[in-house]
Amino acid sequence: MAIAKAERLMNLALCLLGTRRPLSKRELRESIEAYLEAGSDDSFNRMFERDKDDLRELGLVIETVENLDGEIGYLARRDSNRLPPITLDAEEAAALGLAAKVWQQARLAGAASGALQKLRAAGLPEDVDPYEAHGALEPRIPVHEAAFEPLMLACRDRRPVAFDYRKANAARPETRNVEPWALECWRGHWYLAGFDRDRGAERVFRLSRITGRVRSRGASFTVPVPDVVTVRETVAGWAGEIADRTARIRLRSGAGYPLRAKATAVRELGDGWDELTIPYGHGLDAWLVEFGPDVVVLEPAELRADVVDRLRAVAKG
Repeated sequence: MAIAKAERLMNLALCLLGTRRPLSKRELRESIEAYLEAGSDDSFNRMFERDKDDLRELGLVIETVENLDGEIGYLARRDSNRLPPITLDAEEAAALGLAAKVWQQARLAGAASGALQKLRAAGLPEDVDPYEAHGALEPRIPVHEAAFEPLMLACRDRRPVAFDYRKANAARPETRNVEPWALECWRGHWYLAGFDRDRGAERVFRLSRITGRVRSRGASFTVPVPDVVTVRETVAGWAGEIADRTARIRLRSGAGYPLRAKATAVRELGDGWDELTIPYGHGLDAWLVEFGPDVVVLEPAELRADVVDRLRAVAKG
């Protein structure tokens, strides 16, 4: 059984690498003997999907393309599956091992371990133990959002997606159709950068605001993926990190530690409240809303009005 599956995977990989145009499921089934022997269409579909996932897990980049008739096809471009020789010194190998330790959790652990095995085969020094227990650093990046894994796979496979997204000031979620580019963790939250088809522009989405299931779309990307996707800089600007003004707020004592860390001045008011001066930039109103009744905006007036509007929208929802 193991030999038969390996042969089937090899034949599928050769078909996908050897074609100059996307091949449909029907064409692949007619080209590979093991698929012809499948008892039914359902059996073939299950077998094909498993094989495709296995090849991707092994590192083969398989593109999904929709033709003008709406038929889905698959191919693996040679230029996307060709790597230069990999040479790593001890410091580079240690850095990769440290990065892999970040993902020793949930379903990402297997992928990280598999990646390290491939690196060892490609020249990772044998004397470097990426899981060495006495290292000074133990990095961890929490992943609690259910949308993370399907979006990570969609970014990898260049597959458009659709999901329901609720903005901070919205009463209900809206469906967004997105070509996903990259995921990044910033200040403990995961964000997705991509091209929003409905708005015709780049957008950044916070994963914790995605509701329901992430749905895959068969069509290919309509715009090129930028060489550099600046998720962090975009989110920083929206969150008020890039600020040219200041705002004064009242903050309940013992609450809002992220706000206190940003404050340029803090004054005790008594009765369980403090007054803070914080940098003010685009998106600060959305961040302040997250602290609910623990925050009262004193000035400027436009920031106070924006926060009140957002709170009213949430209350109506």
